[in-house]
Amino acid sequence: MINKLRILLAPLVVALLLSAPTFLHAEGNTSGSIFDSLSSFGQGLGFGSQEQPRFLKPDDAFIFSSEIQDPNTLVARWDVAENYYLYRERFAFKLVDAEGVELLPFRAPQGKLKEDENFGEMEVYFNEAVVTLPLKRSNLAAMPLTLSVTYQGCAEDGFCYPPITKTAEFNLPKASSSEGSVDSGASVFVPEHERIALELAGDGWFLTILSFFGIGLLLAFTPCVLPMMPILSSIIVGEGKEVTTRRAFSLSLTYVLAMALTYTVAGVLAGMFGQNLQIMFQNPWIIGSFSLLFVVLAMSMFGFYELQMPSAIQSRLDAMSRKQSSGTLVGAGVMGVLSALIVGPCVAAPLAGILIYIGMSGDAVFGGISLFVLSLGMGTPLLLFGTSAGKLLPKMGGWMDSIKAVFGVMMLGLAIWMLERVIPAQTAMFLWAILLIGTSIYLGALTQLENSASGWQKLWKGLGLVMLIYGAIVMLGASSGGRDVLQPLHGSTLMGGGSKAEAHLNFKTIKSLAELESEVKNAASQNRAVMLDFYADWCVDCKIMEKRTFSDVNVHKALDNVLLLQADVTPNDETDQELLKAFGLFGPPAILFFDTHGNEIKSRRVIGFMAAEEFAAHVNNAL
Repeated sequence: MINKLRILLAPLVVALLLSAPTFLHAEGNTSGSIFDSLSSFGQGLGFGSQEQPRFLKPDDAFIFSSEIQDPNTLVARWDVAENYYLYRERFAFKLVDAEGVELLPFRAPQGKLKEDENFGEMEVYFNEAVVTLPLKRSNLAAMPLTLSVTYQGCAEDGFCYPPITKTAEFNLPKASSSEGSVDSGASVFVPEHERIALELAGDGWFLTILSFFGIGLLLAFTPCVLPMMPILSSIIVGEGKEVTTRRAFSLSLTYVLAMALTYTVAGVLAGMFGQNLQIMFQNPWIIGSFSLLFVVLAMSMFGFYELQMPSAIQSRLDAMSRKQSSGTLVGAGVMGVLSALIVGPCVAAPLAGILIYIGMSGDAVFGGISLFVLSLGMGTPLLLFGTSAGKLLPKMGGWMDSIKAVFGVMMLGLAIWMLERVIPAQTAMFLWAILLIGTSIYLGALTQLENSASGWQKLWKGLGLVMLIYGAIVMLGASSGGRDVLQPLHGSTLMGGGSKAEAHLNFKTIKSLAELESEVKNAASQNRAVMLDFYADWCVDCKIMEKRTFSDVNVHKALDNVLLLQADVTPNDETDQELLKAFGLFGPPAILFFDTHGNEIKSRRVIGFMAAEEFAAHVNNAL
């Protein structure tokens, strides 16, 4: 059977190799220097500077800013230094000489209860405070507005500042009659990544670490981590000998620890310098090389050759106790590092919130520990999955060849999944179709069963027929304009979707911050809102948003008359990094909204994937 599978899947291997020139034509990755950031970080630690006072100045301890969320809503924000906090009950807001505009009761996320030695039990905010100020307007015309803001905070060491008063100037835009008032009971929307950062900020050390582990467990079942399971399984199966539970646990633990250390380093650097290290590894050369590595591993699973150390080195290691096992563990560790950097570069809302928290805290050591614990949470299902392989996988024999062939097919699937980031969607669909059809024939889809066939043989033939039919549908969909292997006929000419303009949003691509500012300014002059989508070919959630969310009819209706801009940060060059840094982003996916006056509505940012129904409602509320 293995020989049959070799012949059937040979076209797929050839196709994968021929697809290499496609991704080699893409732009390479360039990275800006971080020496300036390192210099700033060194100054922040106090190197080369004079000794700092024990307590910060008020404006350094509580950095105040404000913005217009919409014609009827103002937002006040404070960046609170580490070991300092603000009192909720000490917030006071007042409009100065405002005619036709009234302040409704402010809204703010729930703070943390703290037993304060000065005022007793108080609700306080650590790291950041965000207050929404609804307005009731009888004067709907555009007008200047002055807001007086009073607040008070303390240091953890016991020092309390006197009440601080600031004034904020706004150019309040014109409001429509339907926006004449805002329900004071309306809930305040706080982006998920900011909410996570705020919740983590007020927790104690133990609760924060526990929260990180729990978040890691949830992230383990995202599209960025699940592909690591077949990679780990292939490492264990590739042992080529009887795999004990202890051996499987050792390999799995090495893989998970290497992955965790990599995520920790990448996360701390992102929190300190605003640069996602994983993004640097998402250029076509690296993705293509890693995909080819999967093909090489798959061919070894099919028995074309054996991957082992040179005989001279192997004989030396055999003479030393357990040295060969150690070498295999090193291989598992290297694969764990590569998997973390290349397979899973997603910046979902939980991870973005954690990086924001690290950046706000300024504690790289505690941040590193927290991210390591999060990574262990992500790796726990992998560890259990890999360890169980030691018991569940069959022992040496004919079954082992079949199991290795299954994982070989999975490795080819991973190679295609990786290449999807840098090759056309239709080319990827053709590769999936070849893999499905080839595997179906191996399972006996076209082989006539004998009367004495076992139940297992009938089951495999049934699965093979399903894969054959679906593979043919995928091939047909790719030939007629389909782009999604899970919906192969969606948008194809066969379904009459080839001429539907609403199948995809019509984005205008921008590259630099200057281009963005120009487009937003022009849109404001036409009284149009703007949506900016940060996208990259290697971003898994971006692809899903494009296929599942941006193709929805309700989303199209919600974005009617909205200027759609897209920043393609696939190359991750200096211009891309500058654009991400300007908005404090760690990478895609991220969606920003600007009102009809060119002001970003920061409270309505979308970080990570959002389903179509939720996104349509989100747009309607934002704009």
